[in-house]
Amino acid sequence: MKQARAQGVRNTKEHAPDTRRDAATAIAPARPSDDGRRRVAIAQVTPELDGGRYPIKRVLGDRVIVEADLFADGHDLVSGRLLFRHEQRHEWQEAPLEPIGNDRWRASFEVTELGRYRYTVMGLIDRFATWRRDMRKRLAANRDVTVDIRIGRRLIEEAAGGGSGKPADRLKDYVTALHSDHRSQQRQLELLLGEEIAHLMAACVHRRLATIYDKELVVVVDRSKACFGAWYEMFPRSATGASQSHGTFRDCEARLPYIADMGFDVLYLPPIHPIGETARKGKNNDPQGGPDAVGSPWAIGAGAGGHTAIHPLLGTLQDFKRLVAAAQERGIEIAMDLAFQCSPDHPYVKEHPEWFTTRPDGTIQYAENPPKQDQDIYPLNFECEDYRALWEELKSVVRFWIDQGIRIFRVDNPHTKPFPFWEWLISDVKRTYPDTIFLSEAFTRPKVMSHLAKVGFSLSYTYFAWRNTKTELTPRKIKSGIGILRGRTA
Repeated sequence: MKQARAQGVRNTKEHAPDTRRDAATAIAPARPSDDGRRRVAIAQVTPELDGGRYPIKRVLGDRVIVEADLFADGHDLVSGRLLFRHEQRHEWQEAPLEPIGNDRWRASFEVTELGRYRYTVMGLIDRFATWRRDMRKRLAANRDVTVDIRIGRRLIEEAAGGGSGKPADRLKDYVTALHSDHRSQQRQLELLLGEEIAHLMAACVHRRLATIYDKELVVVVDRSKACFGAWYEMFPRSATGASQSHGTFRDCEARLPYIADMGFDVLYLPPIHPIGETARKGKNNDPQGGPDAVGSPWAIGAGAGGHTAIHPLLGTLQDFKRLVAAAQERGIEIAMDLAFQCSPDHPYVKEHPEWFTTRPDGTIQYAENPPKQDQDIYPLNFECEDYRALWEELKSVVRFWIDQGIRIFRVDNPHTKPFPFWEWLISDVKRTYPDTIFLSEAFTRPKVMSHLAKVGFSLSYTYFAWRNTKTELTPRKIKSGIGILRGRTA
């Protein structure tokens, strides 16, 4: 029987030599390392989005409540720490994890700066706490604890020698006291089981074999307007009292008291850029606009410029900056429309035709959602060969308006542009300008809206399209999952 088994194994190896070598490599025992002695298991860390792929969101002053499962083999006691730091800081801060039952632990930290925080969880075997627990059991059983006292003293000596700062210095005092004057066993036990020494040892617990959760999770911290704001929309060209005249930024400025009196703290302006002449639409999307048609503000770009230019009839850049400053004086912030699309007259069309989609007949593809047609708008091709240059150019548009004092952008139809583009742009901008807020104007499906929130958008229009009861519409803090209301995730 043994010969048959051996022959069978030998035949298998002879017919699959490559597999044999691969299998031998795969099953070779791992070389022992310190990792094998990291006995604490960490699981089910919350809050965490898609396994840490995306950051969670909070606003200034919020507390991030972190929970995790911490446990180990055997009967040793476990302790844990929540580690956190602002991304601009190198030193980690700590908060002790507290047990809440069933191997579940909890701690929290307050976010006091805009930008990104990183956080993770550490688990340790707490040898001194285990010793204290077992010592009490031995004493209750009237056991001889002479050797156990020596073990406790040795744990304190190791912690005092390996630690630093006030806790370690105080432990050194205990070491001296435990060795002085041949103190009685009872007196040594009183010192070893005291509450102060327990706190000191918790602060100096041995960490060489600590388990660190395998991910550094991220929380993006925004200002309160990313959580909630009262928005008022106004077309600048309609801000004049005369029906036949074109409104200006000065007309908008004159209406600021009216807007402030109603309690609004954000004034949203549709695109303020030059409007294309080619295929300009008339009233009610009439394709025959005629010579008097003012056109759609979303058909961006003309001879006067593109996304960093201002419609000449509205005023100058200085007029716009004056409006921004006047609004701020009344507690109102200007939100700017960010529509990444072009009219046929936009400078990009001549300078970078490769950024658009060309049809077989040589014409550029205009915007179309059949049967609806927008001949006055050319979509940008985010999948073109030169997409990197396109993305950088669009980021420069955002930075230009940030330099003019804008920190809130209402993004037009972000769900029609690639998710990776928004994740890249928003994260890059917010690293330098963490007070910037992006609102997603995307009337689309809930899962798409959820993903836009994950990639960086703080606010959304469409909450009300999918919620219609009082409970659903009431602003509230969201503890888990995806919350588009109040601009939060997780």
